[in-house]
Amino acid sequence: MAKPQQSSIHIPGGRSLLGTNRPVLAADGEGPLRTTRVKPFRIDPAAVTNARFEEFVSATGYETDAEKLGSSFVFQNFLPAAERDKPRVAAAPWWCEVQGASWRDPFGPGSADRRAPEHPVVHISWHDACAFASWAGGRLPSETEWEHAARGGLGDVRFPWGDEEPDDTDIFPCNIWQGTFPEKDLALDGYEGLAPAQSFAPNGYGLFNMVGNTWEWTSEPFKVRSLKKAARTAHAGTRGYKLVKGGSFLCHISYCYRYRIAARSGTSPDSSTSHTGLRLVYDID
Repeated sequence: MAKPQQSSIHIPGGRSLLGTNRPVLAADGEGPLRTTRVKPFRIDPAAVTNARFEEFVSATGYETDAEKLGSSFVFQNFLPAAERDKPRVAAAPWWCEVQGASWRDPFGPGSADRRAPEHPVVHISWHDACAFASWAGGRLPSETEWEHAARGGLGDVRFPWGDEEPDDTDIFPCNIWQGTFPEKDLALDGYEGLAPAQSFAPNGYGLFNMVGNTWEWTSEPFKVRSLKKAARTAHAGTRGYKLVKGGSFLCHISYCYRYRIAARSGTSPDSSTSHTGLRLVYDID
């Protein structure tokens, strides 16, 4: 039996914007800005938390992809120096494959005490996200729904709060990286790593952390509508990937400037990391 949805927020339907005419990473398919229409729906005010996901596991006995595989990917800075001799992702060597890492033990065996109930659940694959959504009576959002909600009624803006750019000195509207990536996060926004799912100021619809903190799975495949060679080259090998939105606490303007509403990326549906979670939407009957 599905668990009733948590207190979700009504998002009005009607005219909706998708993408941008000011693309930063054009090869990702950020532009152009398109106008479409969306039906009204409801959405969780924040990402699914560890506490909520634990209720799902307790009720169903569900085992995540990371648990079945026996490992997941952890950002190197969260591991003791003596434990960083791990297999790494060639294209992003700051990611270490850690045996025993999962949503239960986010930094490897024995790290359950570092899993805060109010933090977003991470190490969640797309398959895991879909399983949770089915149990919870919701679903993953489309890209249009996600962007429509993230804009908070503001229209053609870069961020959920408007166009003011976060920086490394005094503007901290979301949980992203400050400093030089990947050496040291200065944590000037108050967090090194995850922040609580409900932290920082919500957007105009009352939604928390639509950018930064954790990437969020969508229901859609990752596709780039471009015939340009640069786009084809950038995304070679991404066949079957799913679209994720919002960026994470590891994003910085100098490295991964994807904490913008129109930014997009693709991830293998069976992969999991310490910065990817989910948020559900609900149909209105």
